[in-house]
Amino acid sequence: MTSPTPLIAGNWKMNGVAASLIEAQGVAAGLGETKARVAICPPATLVERAAAALKASPVLVGGQDCRAEASGAFTGDVAAEMLADAGARLVILGHSERRAGYGESDAVVAAKVEAALRAGLEPIVCVGETLEERKAEKALEVVTSQVRGSLPAALAGQAFSVAYEPVWAIGTGLTPTTAEIEEVHVAIRAALVELFGDHGKSAAILYGGSVKPSNAAEILHAREVGGALVGGASLKAEDFLGIIGAL
Repeated sequence: MTSPTPLIAGNWKMNGVAASLIEAQGVAAGLGETKARVAICPPATLVERAAAALKASPVLVGGQDCRAEASGAFTGDVAAEMLADAGARLVILGHSERRAGYGESDAVVAAKVEAALRAGLEPIVCVGETLEERKAEKALEVVTSQVRGSLPAALAGQAFSVAYEPVWAIGTGLTPTTAEIEEVHVAIRAALVELFGDHGKSAAILYGGSVKPSNAAEILHAREVGGALVGGASLKAEDFLGIIGAL
């Protein structure tokens, strides 16, 4: 069995123009030695330029979403093949903002995961509970159900990661306790092993939700936390490097 290689991925969301790539280059320049793989996922308009700007560095480039279909009459959507053609190596799928804002079900997310694999992209599959579900003590039930429904059998033997992002912690400044994070990550690991056997032990489980330099060390050293999916703090090289350095 291979131990999970940590992954620190920055999700720029709908932020960034060409001038913002100086921050991505700043991450590459300041990276130094790290045991983590590092990725930046800019908006689709910047994927190709980010890949070119980071070509000589170890920093990977990813997309933020993809369509399940390879092509077709889907105005405004981006296929996994298009992301790969632009230089992406990974893609974020099933983010809570997609699930809530666009009504994406586990089945839709699973279809997108299969599309990512078809295009040679490594999927980062997001799961997480709402505040209401947390208060109702349904967090583990909800999250493990999302894992089982969003991760297709095609992932067996493939590189992928799961990102636990409690919906109520995204962009709010709130974070679960270390014990709460560990409880969910341990449950996710059990679900992955149930689905994929020993291969389920080698997938990194990232934590996402108001990760910043000040809390990164505590989070990243929690049990079964294999990295982070970082939102706002990934937009500035100094902050993102602070999180990477906390590993």
